[in-house]
Amino acid sequence: MKICITSTGTSLDSNVDPRFGRCPFFIIYDTNTDTFEAIENTSRQAMGGAGIQSGQLIASKNVEAVLSGNFGPNAFRVLQAANIKMFSNVSGTVKEAIEKFKNGQLTETSAPDVQSHYGMGRMGGA
Repeated sequence: MKICITSTGTSLDSNVDPRFGRCPFFIIYDTNTDTFEAIENTSRQAMGGAGIQSGQLIASKNVEAVLSGNFGPNAFRVLQAANIKMFSNVSGTVKEAIEKFKNGQLTETSAPDVQSHYGMGRMGGA
């Protein structure tokens, strides 16, 4: 099974980023092979639509679940339409998040948990 974790960096020791649409990187982890790839989130600097674009990118990677701190309404709709399960309130390192997922310690998200444009204030010191 392929899962996606929002990340501040490109390794399993990186921290989980609390923002889905505006995280710097996505870690795509395969639970069957214990392998991963880091993908830069080129949508994170978008003035609008970052959640939609990020959701479409992740859907194109055949991911079955996403682990993040939060999901805005646009990202939630895109991921839900692609039948991708979402788990929010995830923190710690990417490696810790993967272990919690494997051990059934995360709760699936049933609704967006932040407003549109969440995380924009972190960009450029604004």
